[in-house]
Amino acid sequence: TPRPAGTLALPGDQARLREYEDPTTGAGMIHDPHQNTLTVVCEITHPAFVLLDPAEQERRVTAWGRVLATVCRSGRIATLQILERTLPDSGTGLAEWWTTHGQPDDTSWAATTYAELINRAGPAGERHATTLSLSLDMKAAARQIRTAGGGIRGAAAVLRQEMNTLTAALRSADLTPSGWLTPGQIAVILRSAYDPAIAATLERHGQIGHDLATAGPVAVNETWSRIRTDSAHHAVLWISEWPRSMVYPGFLSPILLSSGIQRSFSLICTPMRSDQAARDIRKKKVEHISDQAQRAKIGQIEDASQTAEYHDVLQQEADLTAGHGILRYTGLITITATTIEDLDAHVAALEQAAIQANCETRLLAGQQAQAFTAAALPLCRQV
Repeated sequence: TPRPAGTLALPGDQARLREYEDPTTGAGMIHDPHQNTLTVVCEITHPAFVLLDPAEQERRVTAWGRVLATVCRSGRIATLQILERTLPDSGTGLAEWWTTHGQPDDTSWAATTYAELINRAGPAGERHATTLSLSLDMKAAARQIRTAGGGIRGAAAVLRQEMNTLTAALRSADLTPSGWLTPGQIAVILRSAYDPAIAATLERHGQIGHDLATAGPVAVNETWSRIRTDSAHHAVLWISEWPRSMVYPGFLSPILLSSGIQRSFSLICTPMRSDQAARDIRKKKVEHISDQAQRAKIGQIEDASQTAEYHDVLQQEADLTAGHGILRYTGLITITATTIEDLDAHVAALEQAAIQANCETRLLAGQQAQAFTAAALPLCRQV
């Protein structure tokens, strides 16, 4: 059945999404008429975080906290999504870099060793791509949208203000935004998520697959614990338990740096307005204090978990007073493989990697299709 013009060819609930190209910036915006959101995607480049010294890591974490506080301050952002993907690398980029920056001298032992390493590791290598998606809450920004002219054009004008603010905050945090993605670039990401076998071809040929109307899958088969799309099998894990104790900034490195596994890590952040966060913290403090008084009255002993929860509430209040934002996090991991046997092995390996990162994961049974769109696509979809 032909689809209406401007809609995305995605299965399930995502069929209602519509595309809009901003005439000012050329960015591709994804409009959800049911949830009243407008989403843009930006690609981020950054240096290797795990190779930095601890003091520099702490400084970058503090700067990233200021970026999140900027997102929470306006009250018009519905969702912020950070998507980190591993993509197969043909090795041409590594070889081109060595040709340009290296010194291919056959008489030098170091040059010969580097050349052999590149020839062996290049075709089997993988590269990491990070995108940041920003979703505007059109209901919360209704007054500003009417002032800007109303409709989708007014919403795009309001979203451009948030885009400029976020870009400035990212640059101050030593992150390099490489521009807001066009509809064609978003279509390549969507097509590559559903059909990983075609990803290298889409990257090599610049104009193939740059159409959101055909970026969806040909077929989707969902079972209880996995989902199959055009050329791959997928499984989605939910991070149900984050670390309960203080950890280092790079605590997710066992998951993000697991080699030989094609996966996508998606962190979905839902910002809370400062006044709403303050009300929630006051409510939690009153509940903890009243429960503590009631336990003391009947002679119950307070355990360590209750004390830790209360100290966590106090820490959130101190962070909010210091100017930081309060966000609700959802972590999702999508594992992709060509066969079911490889998929089961990779899922087991990622579960062990999550244990090393002090996290607990659960396989999302019975909702793999919905979870896949939230975890593997940079569209700020809620679970």
